[in-house]
Amino acid sequence: MEKLKVSNTELRALGVNDDEMLERFSRVANGLLKHEVMGKQEILSNLEALIDDPMPYAMKKGGKFKNIAETIIQMRSEGRFIKQPRSIYALKQEIADFPVYGIENIEVGALSQMKTAVKLPISVAGALMPDAHQGYGLPIGGVLATTANTIIPFAVGVDIACRMCLSIFELPATTVDDDKNKLKGMLMDHTYFGMGCSTKSYFDSSLFDSKTWSETKVIRSLKDKAYAQLGTSGTGNHFVEWGELTIAEGALEGVPAGAYLALLSHSGSRGFGGNIADHYSRIAMNKTRLPAEAKHLAWLDLDKEEGQEYWIAMNLAGEYASSNHHEIHNKIARALGIQPMVRIENHHNFAWKEQLADGTEVMVHRKGATPAGAGVLGIIPGSMSTPGFVVRGKGNETSINSAAHGAGRLMSRSAAFRTIDKDLVAANLIEKRITLIGSDLDEAPMVYKDIHTVMAAQEDLVEVLAAFQPRIVRMADPKEKPED
Repeated sequence: MEKLKVSNTELRALGVNDDEMLERFSRVANGLLKHEVMGKQEILSNLEALIDDPMPYAMKKGGKFKNIAETIIQMRSEGRFIKQPRSIYALKQEIADFPVYGIENIEVGALSQMKTAVKLPISVAGALMPDAHQGYGLPIGGVLATTANTIIPFAVGVDIACRMCLSIFELPATTVDDDKNKLKGMLMDHTYFGMGCSTKSYFDSSLFDSKTWSETKVIRSLKDKAYAQLGTSGTGNHFVEWGELTIAEGALEGVPAGAYLALLSHSGSRGFGGNIADHYSRIAMNKTRLPAEAKHLAWLDLDKEEGQEYWIAMNLAGEYASSNHHEIHNKIARALGIQPMVRIENHHNFAWKEQLADGTEVMVHRKGATPAGAGVLGIIPGSMSTPGFVVRGKGNETSINSAAHGAGRLMSRSAAFRTIDKDLVAANLIEKRITLIGSDLDEAPMVYKDIHTVMAAQEDLVEVLAAFQPRIVRMADPKEKPED
């Protein structure tokens, strides 16, 4: 097992950028850690306080940090290693204009968060999708373009590369009724849900042959967890479901008009992505000091080590999330005995290097938003009993080539448990002929906005190609605590 160590990245996050001081800090910190004088977090906390005010440490006789504190005092008397103010970055005074789609159905909290986001000194453009609701930092459904060399972990999201995947089979939609028990059994046999769930067999684990898994210490430390969770889904609104896909003639290349059996899944990069998000969000907030209302919008600089590390990890999380979906779809297709005609997929928690209409290079963060560049295919789901849609992007520059990622929540999970009637949910599922495995009241159809209203608000952003009606839905057991 790799020994615990205070890394240079963690020390730089405290503001130690001078090479000589970095070496001294590392020697002191890891010496204390090696001899178990104090724990890692205690060491980092003391070093942060020492940088802020070294005098108490310099005056302490025999103190563990006395020498390094005295060095900092000496350097500052010479105009070096100057203490940075706690709030280095100020927000812009004026709020830049940004489009809001479906504003009549967007809560005040989401609007407020977006207004704060576009006031960041690194912000270039923003947009709010019609499914938007309040989150951490950037609202869910928020799109933010920042300067090309910056990236905001919390604007990507905690579930990095959360994505949709749809497999369309050359079988009639009536299969979902004719072979209901068989299809339900496939979901039970080949899908796994929950925070700690894992699998023991794999369809294709070749992703783990990639050298990227050795790129950084953080990635290396999470490789085993990622491998164990390959082909699994999370909690909350994550699902795998059978349904009926209806498509018109000529709408989708390679798929004639008709009603087909289809498999749809929604999940992300599991514990791997969650740990990456947590680690680099803390570094960003420590390194980029912002006013309280913007603290979760702290960014990393891609020209520096921690920014490059996050960029590598985020992109690997994207490949991993895609592989998760492929594991599920390939195992079920094998059990079904037929390969899909078409498979469509897209991220909606990610950051992309793109160009605006005027040629400006930017980093586009889509947190709960679907890429909708010209001709780009995507999937926008509804709820467990309402339709989702296969869409083609129209390349609307005003929306920063983006669209909604779903229906969007109307109420919090706690509010759902307080107000939703179980009998009403049961009646709704019976009416829509939905077979539900798992889930609870916090994912009831009533907690979501009307998907048709959401789609109507973004007619300028996407073209609808096909409609997917869920019929056999699997989600996490009610006892599982939601991750999102």
